[in-house]
Amino acid sequence: MSSLVRDDVDGVDDVDDESGQEGREGGGTAAVPGRYRREELALAAGVKVRNLRYYQERGLLPPPRREGRIAWYSEDHLTRLRLISDLLGRGYTVNGIGELLHAWEAGGGLSQLLGLERAMTRDWVQEDPVTMTLAELAELFGPAATAEDTRRAARLGYVRIDGDRVTHRSRRLLEATLTLVRQGVPLTEILDAGDLVQTQAAALADRFVGLFRRHVIGPDGLEHLSATQLDHISSAAATLRPVAGEVVATEFARAMARRMEDEVAELLGTER
Repeated sequence: MSSLVRDDVDGVDDVDDESGQEGREGGGTAAVPGRYRREELALAAGVKVRNLRYYQERGLLPPPRREGRIAWYSEDHLTRLRLISDLLGRGYTVNGIGELLHAWEAGGGLSQLLGLERAMTRDWVQEDPVTMTLAELAELFGPAATAEDTRRAARLGYVRIDGDRVTHRSRRLLEATLTLVRQGVPLTEILDAGDLVQTQAAALADRFVGLFRRHVIGPDGLEHLSATQLDHISSAAATLRPVAGEVVATEFARAMARRMEDEVAELLGTER
């Protein structure tokens, strides 16, 4: 997987000697869940390695834990790095973020804030990516898929192409697509449906998040909330995840049942 997203990370010249040594020494070891080397952390957070080092130099990011010559970063580092990126995106300066983080730490609320970020952003998507060559993908779909279909799937975010390799973000979606294709549904029309589903899903997500923002977080945002209030919001966010999914799944199942009944009645020439 890492080879498919290397273009998001700075080149070798941006990595200091120690980080480069880490990569050479640990190149043959499997990734440890919840632990990241510097480049892995930058990759997961969507930032440049040089920016990560800059945040450390400015005191925004705590130092990593060291095991021998290897520096390990944790999930807390990733969460804090995402928070920094979010605050930068909202117009805060690096100095302003430093002051804000210091104020939260002094007030005892930073751990709750980081916990809230984890509760609100983690575990929504639990998918098993699938990586193969473009030739293997073509063999899998046969003549039903064209190069344009693959490019469109990439634009929709279903696949990521890197050279002659392609990664589908979800084994379940890939298998569902293959099932439909093997039943004779054109891949182009499946992608049309996927485009529609993404648009409708985004609208539903906007609605749920809007309700949460207005009625759970409140109009003042997070900056002035107490640690107790942040804990309450974090708990509410964890509760929202299964509720939102269950509501959407239930309503879609009900809609499919009604639509299928109508279709069967039409095929049989009867009235419901």
